[in-house]
Amino acid sequence: MPDSRQDKRIIHLVDDEEAIRRSAGFLLRTAGFEVQTYASGTAFLAAAAHATPGCVLLDIRMPGIDGLEVQRLLNERGIAFPVIVLTGHGDISLSVRAIKAGAVDFLEKPFDKATVLHAIEEAFARLANLEAQQLSAIEASVRLAALTPRERDVLEGLVNGQPNKITAYKLGISTRTVEAHRANLTHKLGVRSISDVLRLAFAARLHSPVAECDTAP
Repeated sequence: MPDSRQDKRIIHLVDDEEAIRRSAGFLLRTAGFEVQTYASGTAFLAAAAHATPGCVLLDIRMPGIDGLEVQRLLNERGIAFPVIVLTGHGDISLSVRAIKAGAVDFLEKPFDKATVLHAIEEAFARLANLEAQQLSAIEASVRLAALTPRERDVLEGLVNGQPNKITAYKLGISTRTVEAHRANLTHKLGVRSISDVLRLAFAARLHSPVAECDTAP
């Protein structure tokens, strides 16, 4: 059962109806989730920046800030919690808008246990994938931090697809020096090929301004 401290996953339940917060909260807690409830979109947004990452069950119709606006503000603030919207009968157009804005799914009230648990599993799978991507980017950035400033300059030239002679010209060094730096990148970064070097650079989102075109006379 997913009740151990390590396996406990958090649901942020945002709904202005106390009855929904109580019934859905009870259902989810008995399924092994930790549930944090919010009576309004405003209350959730106030806590979201410091909240533990988890799945958001978000009512689409609430007084004040509605679910679509909450979803928009989460996206705007870069808070990438997977969202499942809770809708009433006849809210299909709002549900479609929520899906277009990145919601994992929408559930029409009243929803059954199997349906909500299936949607939540999909949401946590999306969250795990996002966290894996972030971890990969952090690891790649740490490895690139071992490069000297000159090696990083050469790597940026490589990322931009520049020939060695162009990189050499821009850096004011010889082509052979650029070649030596490029050859050393694999050893320095602990990889086997230039392709692996590029994969690390892209994972770390390394880029530099697009270079001006150099044309041969």
